[in-house]
Amino acid sequence: MTARTSDIEKAAGVLRAGGLVAFPTETVYGLGANAEDPAAVTRIFQVKGRPPSHPLIVHIGGAEHLGDWVEDVPATARLLAERFWPGPLTLVLRRGRRVPLEATGGLETVAVRVPDHPFALALLSAFGGGITAPSANRFGSVSPTTANHVRAELGDAVDFVLDGGPCEVGVESTIVDVTGEIPSVLRPGGVTREDLEAVLGCPLAVHATSRVRVPGQHPSHYAPRARVVLVEPEKVVAEAELAQELGHQVGVFLPPSFADAPVKAHAVVAVPGSMAAYARGLYGFLRELDQRGCDLIVASLPVEEGLGLAIANRLRRAAGPRASE
Repeated sequence: MTARTSDIEKAAGVLRAGGLVAFPTETVYGLGANAEDPAAVTRIFQVKGRPPSHPLIVHIGGAEHLGDWVEDVPATARLLAERFWPGPLTLVLRRGRRVPLEATGGLETVAVRVPDHPFALALLSAFGGGITAPSANRFGSVSPTTANHVRAELGDAVDFVLDGGPCEVGVESTIVDVTGEIPSVLRPGGVTREDLEAVLGCPLAVHATSRVRVPGQHPSHYAPRARVVLVEPEKVVAEAELAQELGHQVGVFLPPSFADAPVKAHAVVAVPGSMAAYARGLYGFLRELDQRGCDLIVASLPVEEGLGLAIANRLRRAAGPRASE
C-alpha cells in the first residue's frame, strides 16, 4: 500500500503547525504531535482525557536517530534496536534534551520506538522530526486499529487522519526498560518475550507495575463499554448462559477448543486459533460486541506465551480490578 504524497505532506504540515495527526502503525493507530512542541503534546492529553502524568511514546524514523532523543544508548538498547526496529518494540531510556517533560509525564526517562508501517515511516521522513503518539482513542478505552475507529471515537478533535488500512499486529508495542543493568518487560506486546530472550541470551521479568511509569499500566485500560469478566475456558459457555438468563446482553469470546459448542448469548465471537490472528482482531472484537449492544463480555485468557502473553495482558486490563469472578 502506497500513501499519496499529498496526504503525507498534508499530515506533516499539520504537525509542523502544532496540530494533531492520527496515523497508522503496525500495532494500532497513533494520535501524533510534534515531539518537541510542548503545547501540541499537551493537546494530546486534552483530546484523549489522559492524565498528564501518563507518559507517551516518541516515534522516530530509524535506529540511527535514537541518540538524538536520549541521553545515552547502552549496548543492550543498540542490540535490541538493530534486531527489532522497525517493529513493535519500545525502549525506555534516559531522556534527551529534545524531549519535553510534557511528553514523559515529568519523568527523566523516555519511551522511543521506530514503527514498522510504510505510512508512518513516510510521515516521519516528511516531517523530519520525532512524533509523540499514544493510541488514538479516549484514555482507557479500546485502541483503534482502523481509521474509522479513530473517526468514530475522536471525530473532529483530530486535525487530520492518515488512513493506512487495518493494523497488521493489532496490539501495542512491547515496552522494555533498558535504563538499568538488567532489562525488563514493562508491557507485553507485539515482540514476544521469547524473541527478546533469544536475542539477549537471558530471561526477562515481566512487571505488571514498575518504578518507571509507562503506557498501558493503568488498572483499567483497553476497555470496551461492556464489562469484561474473565473465567476459565471450560466455564465460558456456562457463565455466559447464566448471565444471559439473569438479564444481561452477553457477548462471548468462545475459545477455539469450544468452537462448535452451542451458546445461548446475545453475540458470539469465535476466537481464532492463531495468536497472531487473535491479536490482530482483539480490539475489533471488543468494539463489535459494544456495537451489538452487549453489556457484559465473558472471555478466558489464552496460554500466556508468545503473543498470548500480550493478549492476556490486554484482557486483564480491559476487565480492570475485577479481572476474574
